[in-house]
Amino acid sequence: MGGRFTRVIIGAMVAGILLGFALHQYLTPEDAKTVAGYFSIVTDVFLRLIRMIIAPLIFSTLVVGIAHLNQGSDHAALGRVGLRTLAWFLTASAVSLLLGLFMINLLAPGADLHLPLPEGHEAAIIQGATLNIRDFVTHLVPRSIAEAMAQNEILQIVVFSVFVGVACAATGQHGKVVSDFANSVANVMLKVTNYVMMAAPAAIFAAISAVVTTQGLGILVTYGKFMGGFYLSLLILWALLFGAGLLIVGPRIRNIFAAIRAPVLLAFSTASSEAAYPRTLEQLERCGISKRIASFVLPIGYSFNLDGSMMYCTFAVIFIAQAYGIAVPWTDQISMLLLLMITSKGMAGVPRASLVVIAATLVTFKLPEAGLLLILGVDQFLDMGRSATNVVGNAVAATVVAKWEGEIKDPVRTAV
Repeated sequence: MGGRFTRVIIGAMVAGILLGFALHQYLTPEDAKTVAGYFSIVTDVFLRLIRMIIAPLIFSTLVVGIAHLNQGSDHAALGRVGLRTLAWFLTASAVSLLLGLFMINLLAPGADLHLPLPEGHEAAIIQGATLNIRDFVTHLVPRSIAEAMAQNEILQIVVFSVFVGVACAATGQHGKVVSDFANSVANVMLKVTNYVMMAAPAAIFAAISAVVTTQGLGILVTYGKFMGGFYLSLLILWALLFGAGLLIVGPRIRNIFAAIRAPVLLAFSTASSEAAYPRTLEQLERCGISKRIASFVLPIGYSFNLDGSMMYCTFAVIFIAQAYGIAVPWTDQISMLLLLMITSKGMAGVPRASLVVIAATLVTFKLPEAGLLLILGVDQFLDMGRSATNVVGNAVAATVVAKWEGEIKDPVRTAV
């Protein structure tokens, strides 16, 4: 569905821009707002579909990810190699999220939009601003997991999922039954997510038509700033990854970057980092990276080290806040970073996983969920960049861990 679906999305964007421009030209501001309200029927349904899948998807993928991490390796691997791998993943995740926060605050591409707040969000934002440390900590623990899921309380779902995942890993066969069930739920929810994303072109058409109808073509300049700022941030992240690899591995990191050009291009063109996994593994082995290390680090990395996707989450959430003129204090931004450190794990293979994580973050921090529609139209183009970055991040991670373990050999032959 990849190439055809991309063409459908592009067609929906173009059609939405043309229709929105025509309506903006010939309608009064009052009529334009009314027509945009009709478009919101489609977008509201799509947002409800997104909210519908958040809780079961995050619960099942986190439980499976944590249980698999503990059950899938022997004690020696989870000892030295496992700890070093997770240490790199956590550091890279923190750097990616912090870089996204820094760049979006520096560039502020959404600050010129001045969109009106959706009805009902004014009170929620004021209430959220008064949240103190005591309330935040006590709110982490769910009174009932059913209540947490019904209200999409993501932090509470994460806490419960971590307990269940660790318990599954610690209780042998009984835990395997539960983790297998969670894996089945995750697979079903992936299929449901596929069904939901089939409605994305209609939602994109409606969202872009609505925003261009009311805002005019000037909104496209903002989209250009948003996309340009994000790709600039990705280039900086690539430079940081290369610099870290050069510092730890030495000049050989240049060969690694040269060798993974084909997998990176594949991930970019298909907007799927998973599609590049086999070729990435092959190229790393040709560059002398131990198969034992690469086969251990890469699979875990595709669930726990999505550098490009994580940076996009912070970038997109703050962009939405800027578009609505909502000032997000640094304390809340750090809390957001910590939440995304967890909710972004285990989401590999989920179609448009970043949109699901962003939607969950908007709900948690009482930001307008309608803001998701602002980025929906250009998400495909940004997904290409972040997928390629995920491949680069995991390749560097495998190389660094292999260096720490002394398991980098001479290349099999010159990589191309």
